[in-house]
Amino acid sequence: MSCVDLETEDRLQYTFFPNRSGICQFRVRASNDAHIALSPSAAETTPMYEIFIGGWGNSKSVIRKNRTKPEVAEVPTPGILTDQDFRGFWVRWENGTISAGNEGEGSPFISFTDYERVPIEYVGFCTGWGARGSWVIEQREGGGPIAPAAYTQGAPYAANACWVASGNGQVPPRPFVGGEDSGETVYVCRSNFNGGLLPGKLVPSHGNGYVSWGGKEHPIYEYEVLCDFAGTWVATSGGNIPSGALAAGQSEDGEPLYVGRVVHDGALTVGKVQPSHGCLYIPYGGKELSFKDYEILVQ
Repeated sequence: MSCVDLETEDRLQYTFFPNRSGICQFRVRASNDAHIALSPSAAETTPMYEIFIGGWGNSKSVIRKNRTKPEVAEVPTPGILTDQDFRGFWVRWENGTISAGNEGEGSPFISFTDYERVPIEYVGFCTGWGARGSWVIEQREGGGPIAPAAYTQGAPYAANACWVASGNGQVPPRPFVGGEDSGETVYVCRSNFNGGLLPGKLVPSHGNGYVSWGGKEHPIYEYEVLCDFAGTWVATSGGNIPSGALAAGQSEDGEPLYVGRVVHDGALTVGKVQPSHGCLYIPYGGKELSFKDYEILVQ
């Protein structure tokens, strides 16, 4: 058994490690929101479980299934994390029971038993909501970390869904083309905004990307660009999400968001598909515009 050091940003993107042992032990230094994912694949998928330690301002810990509310388990844990030193924890999964406890203690501080037996093969780690994390993880199986990537609904994990950090209008090598505006190529990007990770459009000549939220178009100067992706566009409507659709982010409530596009005012514009709203939203002309008929990005 060996230990792996991991640094996580304030991004809510998991780095996955293979682990079929039924237990994960780690130490983490973070001010709040140390998140652990238990998944059948190296991606955020369905089904899966998440354990949020020190969430909601380091006031409570929860277990969530399939990234949906309400939480299946919740306990108050004020001050359980600190960014001053490392705190040790364990997570176990056996016979449908998911549990987490403090290092050196045999009893869990939170647990949940599920009727569905999910085959856990990967464990993911991330931080968010204003926190960065330093981790020391006991590695029980060979292999290094698997880079964070987007969750794909209804299809296997897409290893070629690569998001490259950039900013200020810069375009990384081999970007995925999303559309066109006034003769200029527009690319698929995403960015953290108001507690969500939102798909949007990158317009290089503007020196920034754009996302839509709250009825408005918002410029973003730090973003990730979809690169090295072999995808295509499929016509759909409303909240109909075809198999293989690429989830590129999530709303502030944890709902998966997809990449869509539509022709508007002569421009082929990229935006976010929110299934529960039954539409595509695009950032355009300072506004957030909605469309019931659109194209969605699939593998």
